[in-house]
Amino acid sequence: MKKNRFMLIMLLVFVMVLSSCAPVALPAEEDQGEFTLVPDYSNSRYREIYLAGGCFWGVEAYFERIHGVVYSNVGYANGESDTTDYYSIEETGHAETIYLVYDPEILELEQILKYFYGIIEPTSINRQGNDVGIQYRTGIYYVDEEDLQVINRVTQMVQAEHSEPIATEIEKLENYVLAEDYHQDYLYNNPNGYCHVDLSNIPREKPSIRASDYPKPSQAEIEEKLTDLQYRITQEGATETAFQNPFWNNHDQGLYVDIVTGEPLFLSIHKFDSGSGWPSFTRPIDWNVVTLQKDDTIRMDRIEVRSRAGDTHLGHVFTDGPSEEGGLRYCINSGALEFIYLEEMEDNGYGDYLMYFQQ
Repeated sequence: MKKNRFMLIMLLVFVMVLSSCAPVALPAEEDQGEFTLVPDYSNSRYREIYLAGGCFWGVEAYFERIHGVVYSNVGYANGESDTTDYYSIEETGHAETIYLVYDPEILELEQILKYFYGIIEPTSINRQGNDVGIQYRTGIYYVDEEDLQVINRVTQMVQAEHSEPIATEIEKLENYVLAEDYHQDYLYNNPNGYCHVDLSNIPREKPSIRASDYPKPSQAEIEEKLTDLQYRITQEGATETAFQNPFWNNHDQGLYVDIVTGEPLFLSIHKFDSGSGWPSFTRPIDWNVVTLQKDDTIRMDRIEVRSRAGDTHLGHVFTDGPSEEGGLRYCINSGALEFIYLEEMEDNGYGDYLMYFQQ
């Protein structure tokens, strides 16, 4: 009888872990060389807002898929101190929060807030889904005072639909602490993870780029497909000559894909003239289609950029890019890219990405 009771208790604990926002994956080890780089949008042309909607895994996954959202990460906001971590937030009073950067020319704050109120229970106090505690309260935390009028107006509209008072707190952002690496893009890395948000119906959803759709060819196929220089760049990490490559001054509209696998990587609308002599982009088409790794091969601390599906060497990323676009410069070898002209994207199977060229 005692043994059966023990097994029942262990089963209940296991179920609770699976159905809550508790971390079930450990962070990547530092010696793997993977690198995370956070853009700086504080002085950019984009707008910022912070949203607390219970477990941040699902809230981030929901908004990250909406066209017009430029960048997001998850962290802890509006607690009593400027330091905390996942296991301390209940004591420090922080709320699980997503940091959202959006393009106001594509997506307005009012629409974001309507989406937000649509995925939470706004009258619930310190609870969303299966998660209970002060860290799971809902909140809208602003950095620009001018946003407060929009926030109040939308909240009043939502209140008119409820008999109970809205419990979502509206405050100026304080003490935002970036969450641990294993919480970032959690549901992308763990598709079967717990989520209290319905992800089956995303408004204005971005095209999904699945690595499985772009398998890496065999070594023999790669050698046959690529020129000598393209092979040395993509497979051996070589660098082509500046100002003597096909795309450094290409101003045509279209899509840049991995020359090895065809996976979409960069959009022409994010390309700029850096003066470096290589194609330069402010960001990839999707943050997850590239991986970043520390590179000290020439006795310099650099960050290498590789493609996700093909593990193709693309180039490096630097923090001297345009501040109005987040401050990053992806310096990419032309030899690692294939360019698909805008008018040829549909015929080449990339028609879904035409939405990025339509305001």
